[in-house]
Amino acid sequence: MDLLQRREKEIFETLRAIKNDVFVIIGGYAVNAYALPRFSVDCDIVVKTKMDAMKIGVILEEIGYVHENIPRNTPYYGNFERYEKQIEKDFSVSMDILIKEVLDRQTNVIFAADWIFDHSKIRLLKGKTILEELKVRIVDLDALFVMKFICARSTDIRDVFMLALNMENPKWVKEEIGKRYDFNNRFERVKEKVLSKQFKDGLRGVYGRIDLTVFERHKKALLDLGLN
Repeated sequence: MDLLQRREKEIFETLRAIKNDVFVIIGGYAVNAYALPRFSVDCDIVVKTKMDAMKIGVILEEIGYVHENIPRNTPYYGNFERYEKQIEKDFSVSMDILIKEVLDRQTNVIFAADWIFDHSKIRLLKGKTILEELKVRIVDLDALFVMKFICARSTDIRDVFMLALNMENPKWVKEEIGKRYDFNNRFERVKEKVLSKQFKDGLRGVYGRIDLTVFERHKKALLDLGLN
């Protein structure tokens, strides 16, 4: 088993260890529940209270994680705790526990934990590099799309591109984005990235080869969101 497999296996084992606690998966591992799986370095979970975070933190420390200081250059998230477990020298896995809310530091948009929980369900999470499956609570696709569309970092834009074709309610998605930020500002940022010459190659580097017809269908679904 290579290091990437070991890291993903560790994440699944960790989620099994805390599965009886109350949390919602967001971020890259949530994307894997809806789109072609991509590898994610860490796992992000949301809890409603500090007490919930403390309970999970105790379990994490029991299975070898260490509570870490939060780096100053962390791109987003408000009140959260990071736990890291070293697999080998210079190779580790981390769990970020976001408490009460998720804050995007670029836009200062806040997603309340209650909103995330309200828009989540128990779903099947499948591994990318390992034959593992686990039923856990994961944020709904449309809500995940809203969060990533507003954050709009390069990784987020690749993710919303892959999620766009499976949106259940594009009207709701657009309204939720508009409630929190200037939709046109975010749309132009996403559109510029998706229409760039480098976008398809970058997407392939994360998700693997994507058929041209499928690529165009995803692009149309995403760009159609900007239509009135």
